Amino acid sequence: MSIELRGFCTLNFYADDMAAARAWYTEVLGAEPYFEATDPASGMVGYYEWRIGDHQDEFGVINRAWRSPADPTTLEAPGGAIMNWHVDDLDDTLARLVELGATVHQPRVDRTHGFANASVVDPFGNLLGLMYNPHWKALADA
Repeated sequence: MSIELRGFCTLNFYADDMAAARAWYTEVLGAEPYFEATDPASGMVGYYEWRIGDHQDEFGVINRAWRSPADPTTLEAPGGAIMNWHVDDLDDTLARLVELGATVHQPRVDRTHGFANASVVDPFGNLLGLMYNPHWKALADA
């Protein structure tokens, strides 16, 4: 029996400063989070979630205090998988993220058949991938 992966459900990043992460991603995404989770015992905000893009994909920021101790990702050593988000204008999006405080992790790389990608490290140590993907755009625009 095969495993049926039906699509990405939620992409989660971590942050130490949840108020700063909320403010930064609200600016980047142009919307307030629609969901917030607070630890009932401590009152600490543990999670914010936004719905973004053409398919209302879920993007969340988790308080780094809630992450697994086995996760080595830090601001000084970002790591993990890179989820690439389609953008219609890779150069402008990359420049705007840098204006807002992100650091270029991988500058723009033009691939074959019209694909191009880049990535940044957000102010909280997470890798944010950007891609111009003509297949995704054709499907989304149809």
